[in-house]
Amino acid sequence: MGWLVPQQDEFMGDLARLIDWIHTRGMVVTGGELSRTREQQELYFQSGKSKTMNSQHMKRLAIDLNIFRVVEGGVPRLTYEKSELQEVGDYWESLSKRNRWGGNWKTFCDTAHFEKRDWEE
Repeated sequence: MGWLVPQQDEFMGDLARLIDWIHTRGMVVTGGELSRTREQQELYFQSGKSKTMNSQHMKRLAIDLNIFRVVEGGVPRLTYEKSELQEVGDYWESLSKRNRWGGNWKTFCDTAHFEKRDWEE
């Protein structure tokens, strides 16, 4: 797994840039799932919460983020709406040609999901 360290480091650098960018837009972000065991992935796959057994979460190259829009009165409102998060996903993908946002997937929309594909892919 040592071969993944440089890729994970690159992923975390992009993630730091994304979080900073989110904050400059007046949004709030909290972390969700980063690391996932094979057993947990099997459960997600069997229940339909995931469409693959080759999740980047298992390599720590993906994270689910909870993104909040700050509404009137300063109250954060959690959103998973693609239309509200498209600019976030577009920014993520602009950071690297290997970055993928789950909101842009054709067969399964997962707006909380931000990943980096492997170097060899």
